[in-house]
Amino acid sequence: MTSTQTLPVRPFEIAIPQAALDDLQRRLENTRFPVPAPGDDWSHGTPVGYLREMVEHWRTSFDWRAPEERMNAFPQFLTEIDGQTVHFVHVRSAVEDATPIVLTHTYPGSFADFLDVIGPLTDPVAHGGRPEDAFHVVIPSILGFGFSTPLADGDWTAARVARTWDALMRGLGYDSYAAHGSDMGANVSRELAILDPEGFLGAHVLQLFSFPSGDPAEFERMTPADHAALEFAGWFQTVNGYAQMNASRPQTIAAALSDSPVGQLAYNELFENFGNGTSLVGRDQVLMQVTLYWLTNTSATAVRYYHAERNAEPVVNHGPIGVTVFADDFKSVRPFAERDNTNIVSWTERPRGGHFAAMEVPQDLVEEIRACYRR
Repeated sequence: MTSTQTLPVRPFEIAIPQAALDDLQRRLENTRFPVPAPGDDWSHGTPVGYLREMVEHWRTSFDWRAPEERMNAFPQFLTEIDGQTVHFVHVRSAVEDATPIVLTHTYPGSFADFLDVIGPLTDPVAHGGRPEDAFHVVIPSILGFGFSTPLADGDWTAARVARTWDALMRGLGYDSYAAHGSDMGANVSRELAILDPEGFLGAHVLQLFSFPSGDPAEFERMTPADHAALEFAGWFQTVNGYAQMNASRPQTIAAALSDSPVGQLAYNELFENFGNGTSLVGRDQVLMQVTLYWLTNTSATAVRYYHAERNAEPVVNHGPIGVTVFADDFKSVRPFAERDNTNIVSWTERPRGGHFAAMEVPQDLVEEIRACYRR
């Protein structure tokens, strides 16, 4: 691999105008809360009691400048690919022959998902690893998220993002690289495995979203753990109204999210509720993500992927892919996953952590990424 840069890039630093923060503060102070549902728990969606507590903290204690400074501690850049502005973090390891890796974030997350794993991945010796565990880390913002805006014309899908990531990595001088992702980032990483470009080292994901096809024979190989995983998927279908809204009426919900920061907070309930009350994402981590969406006004373009993918035909992946299943995350069903992915190179499980593992249990995730690519 080479470090020769062939893609024109320009340095970028986050600098949100104070006027935008003042406007957010005024909106929080003037919040009109909805009438609580009976019991005011998560059974009806985001509880009003939770919103009141979070808004009070957001308004009186949360300081955007602190996460902004954390983000700016890492070198960020902008470039143009396929007519689209692409924002990305690029941190090279001091280990010259480190493995290049592109990390792709979640929805409703952002590139900030990975702030806690950059150090351990790029400097493993300082974080309990070995020099051969080192990675050169590239963390793009998915197109239409954060600072990868405005979104270029046409539908953007996970497959189109994957092609963009391949152009980005090669434009940065990497002729061989690995990939990792969760949620939407898992779909993008899997699409890279499907693409399987020359020099691709494989994808590591936290989910393989494979479901029954209707063939009764598919259930013959299922273990009790597989049935439990399918039961969890069934539970999630009862609380994922946001996905149906994003897929069917993205501009309708975007109008509400773009005009109400508290609406954005409520709509991002996955940070708290994905694992049915088990989430380890901290309060300030949630507000960092929600505030980033608000300040960049990217709710409309972030939700649009669901609409673009709504009628996508399933494609079997023959490229190399590894899976880590965290205890309180969506649990990939192995017989279905193996049907849709013919080259699963590793399958591991972790007893702690959930859908947003990069923020919840970053060291565990780092260990899983290291182990996957040691193989």
